[in-house]
Amino acid sequence: MNSSTTVSAELGLRLVVPDRTTVPLLAGLEYAADDPYAIRMAFYVGDDEPVEWIFARELLTVGIVRKVGDGDVEVWPAEDEGSLNIALSSPFGDALFEVPLSPLADFLHRTYQAVPAGEETEFIDIDAELENLLWPS
Repeated sequence: MNSSTTVSAELGLRLVVPDRTTVPLLAGLEYAADDPYAIRMAFYVGDDEPVEWIFARELLTVGIVRKVGDGDVEVWPAEDEGSLNIALSSPFGDALFEVPLSPLADFLHRTYQAVPAGEETEFIDIDAELENLLWPS
């Protein structure tokens, strides 16, 4: 498998605002085999630069079936069963997103085709990672 393999998708999701109405947003998802535990999600908010969060792939996967996470990120199935809730917390504020389950599940499935569960370490260049930690450029 090519370690430069990437999987990407765009999702339409909804930001849930305090009065429980929703604001439609677009998010870009990206998974790279050379960073096999992480999924990058860029939230496009207006004309500003996208806001990027990095999630553990396993967190999003487990969140489809049960509530998971603590601290900055929590993920759980929505009551309507067609969506996933993602709650984000930062020093700048909190946000709750409703993500449509079907396209997210399809994206996750493609990431597991690129790097199967349990084989992530085979896609990491340990020497390069250690060099970056010990001698950052």
